[in-house]
Amino acid sequence: MADQQGGQQDQAPPRGQAQDSLIPGVRHVVAISSGKGGVGKSTVAVNLAMALHVSGARVGLMDADVYGPNVPMMIGAHKAPEQKDGKIIPADAHGVKVVSMGYFVPEETAVVWRGPMIHTAIQQFFRDVLWGELDYLLIDLPPGTGDAQLTISQLIPLAGAVTVTTPQEVALHDVRKGMMMFQKVNVPLLGIVENMSYFVCGHCSERTEIFSHGGGERAAEKLGVPFLGRIPIDPVIRSGGDEGIPIVIGDPSSPLAAAFKEIAAKVTARLGGQDDASGGESPPRPSLSSMLKKIKNPLGTNS
Repeated sequence: MADQQGGQQDQAPPRGQAQDSLIPGVRHVVAISSGKGGVGKSTVAVNLAMALHVSGARVGLMDADVYGPNVPMMIGAHKAPEQKDGKIIPADAHGVKVVSMGYFVPEETAVVWRGPMIHTAIQQFFRDVLWGELDYLLIDLPPGTGDAQLTISQLIPLAGAVTVTTPQEVALHDVRKGMMMFQKVNVPLLGIVENMSYFVCGHCSERTEIFSHGGGERAAEKLGVPFLGRIPIDPVIRSGGDEGIPIVIGDPSSPLAAAFKEIAAKVTARLGGQDDASGGESPPRPSLSSMLKKIKNPLGTNS
């Protein structure tokens, strides 16, 4: 799709310059991605943010899935962000700063945007949000490879990407494509998380590998990236997302919470030697409010 805003999506500013001007107080920006939908990427993103927070880090979570922004519900941040001097103050959920398109669009309204609009919206979430000082800003990306992924990789220097998959081959086929995309734009691959890895019966304790076994680990080995860990499929994790109480907060001593904490520790270790810094300015962009008006008129004169 052609970029209709002067080629901004094709020519990104220098990576160091972009971060310093857009989010100068953020040390590490980490993308949480998946090659396809339905693998529990947002569940992993929310619980990983919680795990980093309970470890003592200052954490933010950006919901960049503009077409399906469900992070506010899953993390329990139901109160919309406030504004101050034209800037957005992130919502707070259990100590994690949260921003999502879900706060600005009615729940029943579909977002019908072309690539340039997505580019501008995501840039607004960097430039016009008061993220403050953070150790980690996690970005919950939409599934697949598209405008949002390209935009973020060009706007700021990502410290790395964590890819979420399920064990079966159909999911792994897509995750390989997604990780190759990050390699092409020089984003470090922090590793693979295998979600819904297995199910343990609550009555007989029998372990069933519903979606096959070991696919995430095999993909990591083939791509030469770390395998970060397995998360079982469990009704408690699902209910935590529905109720806005992630398992890491709702039952912090459980084996399920421990699995997320272990993955968070591995990500932290991978990022230990990185330092994101530089300078520069970003060009002016339309305001977020003007973009949101176009949701109500998606087929207007602006294409």
